Amino acid sequence: MPVAAWSCLRDARILDVSQLLPGPHAALALSQLGADVIKVEQPGGDTVRSMGPNAFAQLNHGKRCISLDLKTEAGRNALLALARDADAVIEGFRPGVMDRLGLGYGALSAQNPRIVMCSISGFGQTGPYAADPGHDLNYLALAGYWAVPAQVDDVVARPRVRVSDYAAAAYASLSLAVAIMSARQSSQGQHLDVSIHDAILAWTAGAAWSAKCAGHAGTGTPGVMPDNDIFETADGRHLVLGIMENKFWLALRECLGRSYPELQSPQYQTRAQRQQRKQEVNAMLKGIFASQPLAAWQATFAGTDVPFSAVLNADEVFDDPHVQARHVIRPLDGGNTMATRFPVKFSGGLGDIPARVAALGQDNDAVLAGGGWPCRDAGA
Repeated sequence: MPVAAWSCLRDARILDVSQLLPGPHAALALSQLGADVIKVEQPGGDTVRSMGPNAFAQLNHGKRCISLDLKTEAGRNALLALARDADAVIEGFRPGVMDRLGLGYGALSAQNPRIVMCSISGFGQTGPYAADPGHDLNYLALAGYWAVPAQVDDVVARPRVRVSDYAAAAYASLSLAVAIMSARQSSQGQHLDVSIHDAILAWTAGAAWSAKCAGHAGTGTPGVMPDNDIFETADGRHLVLGIMENKFWLALRECLGRSYPELQSPQYQTRAQRQQRKQEVNAMLKGIFASQPLAAWQATFAGTDVPFSAVLNADEVFDDPHVQARHVIRPLDGGNTMATRFPVKFSGGLGDIPARVAALGQDNDAVLAGGGWPCRDAGA
């Protein structure tokens, strides 16, 4: 089926002048929701290309790709020509760079008053850190990500995915959709200032404030639960218990209580009692789960109402039957790489954007030949 034929973004035109993760991911999401996206790369290409074809493909499949040297008059003029018929431009330079190139919001809106410019930067367009360099870990550190106690035996370790970048991409795509639709009603665009630091702070602030209010309580804070944790098994694998509501503790006790009678102790009956004995409850569970391999625990918990999950490795994730059934993953390049579909199911259906992954500058001729916005099928 056509991509999101019913979508209000179906004829939205977006220039993606960003690189790495936040901007390209935001543009990809809008593309999956129906927008027509042209990726504009500098002559050397998006830095993510150097991280391998898989990394680039996941964030940029389905986009037409052109290469422009925005430091030259010809490159600037070509971008401005495309901007005249565009709904939005996404850029990810440090504050001030687009203005110095002659491509800031003022220059773009002079060409197209209804254009929306989305600037994604580390710390935003204003503030004492605005000009500072940074990447995901910097924003997490300053936004209090590690100020939030998470486990009884807590450690400071890097997240496995770029959490703050994805947070910024989510806010950017949501804000772009609203701003584009608003501009179509009012014929007046606007400049969106997306700070990666602000975005992740919006996620961490509530828990960090709770930690602040708890003072130096550390693992005594309410968010640290001894039975809602990751546990190592006898074969060096790991499992997760997602016990928050007390009914799930009772389900665990019913499942394991005969083999591990210590779980039946009256002093662990309620959440409040377990919170008062975090270290001993957590140590007890560690000992229990370390006594058998992961496969044995999978068999034990199968069909129960215990929120148990095996920690899957990379080989197992894509073969998981639920992943297969939900069809979130799609193959690219003949199955040599993969991408994710938009992870929300619309009853109207979204369809798939093209699996095509363009080479650097592959669509220059098709996109730039007419001096204006080309049809969606050009270069497909």
